[in-house]
Amino acid sequence: MATRMGSHTSGGAAPDPALEAALAAVRRRGDEMVAQTRQWVEVNSYSANVAGVNAVGAMLREAYALPSLACTVLPGGPGFGDHLVWRTPAAAHAAPIVLLGHHDTVFPPGHFEGWHVDGGRATGPGALDMKGGLAVIRGVLAALDEVGALAALPITVISVADEEISSPSSTPHLQALARGAACALVFESGRAGDAIITRRKGVGTLTMIAHGRAAHAGNNHADGANAIWALAKLIDLAQQLTDHARGCTVNVGQVIGGTSRNTVPARAECQVDLRYETVSDAEALVEALAAAAVAAAAAVPGTRIEIVRGANRLPLERTPASAALRDEYAACARAVGLGDGEAGLLGGGSDANTVAPLGVPAIDGLGPRGAGFHTTTEYVELATFVPKACALLRFLWGRRDPQR
Repeated sequence: MATRMGSHTSGGAAPDPALEAALAAVRRRGDEMVAQTRQWVEVNSYSANVAGVNAVGAMLREAYALPSLACTVLPGGPGFGDHLVWRTPAAAHAAPIVLLGHHDTVFPPGHFEGWHVDGGRATGPGALDMKGGLAVIRGVLAALDEVGALAALPITVISVADEEISSPSSTPHLQALARGAACALVFESGRAGDAIITRRKGVGTLTMIAHGRAAHAGNNHADGANAIWALAKLIDLAQQLTDHARGCTVNVGQVIGGTSRNTVPARAECQVDLRYETVSDAEALVEALAAAAVAAAAAVPGTRIEIVRGANRLPLERTPASAALRDEYAACARAVGLGDGEAGLLGGGSDANTVAPLGVPAIDGLGPRGAGFHTTTEYVELATFVPKACALLRFLWGRRDPQR
């Protein structure tokens, strides 16, 4: 019978002393995991605050400095913090288990700061999304190293610095590191009931720019070509591509254009958010928008419209392999008293979306439980750190079986 916090036997089988020792090592690290999360949360790591992101990265490098982990720093490039990778020795010789996280957050300095505990909840930027998840990963790896089991496990840990802005800098690194992996586990915000995520919509961003011809609105109106008018036609066509039944949405969220009331505008642009459930729908939306741009420009002589693609995440689609991975992980969660359900389709993306299209089975939402991510009420449930860590340890322990 399963009991909480990691002690478990099945079918009357004798407990595994080595596993029990590893679980005990995790449980001893409960306070440490919470303290580390607090330390990381108290440093602002808004994606564009490169100094803050790298300061948290330095703390992570110190915390993850375990005997069986080798760290690599991948420069993020101009405007981005550095990405961090840790590997065990066994990861050089076998398909790795990839543990994914990020150390950037969504609030600029001064907007939402600090760490505040009220009862069993801690509120703070990144407490849930997802510095708590990084602390869980570290606590498990430290426990495995303590009992001499980490070096033989093929594990790659990745924490990127730009996930909250759709991973534009880290995506090539993530894809290179995850290609051919055994599986990917993402320690984003734990959901209600500990539901494991197997499906996320893809996310695309576009800038649609209309170019026209300026003219004085009174003296030379006929000489102008109104870019705002062309863009307005395109916006109407674009919004009509939304198909809620298919899970496809087009949202024009920002529009900018013109120079003055009495000037025919020569330029206008809008920012567009796309969501889709399948790769084929992503491709179809982009093709339909391109066709709409041609039609809108043709309707306003003298104009042309260009579409600039921004950050793009393909969807996390549920596959037989990811469903089997979910079942395997759910059994480990159930063994420590956590919920073992499956989340419904989510509208927001994560780095699970980045690696899953490579054919890597991926699941998400494995971090400590909480709610309110991306709001000033973001909180994490402190009592869930240890059981979440015990679930991960059980999963990794099962993967060390040479008969797998």
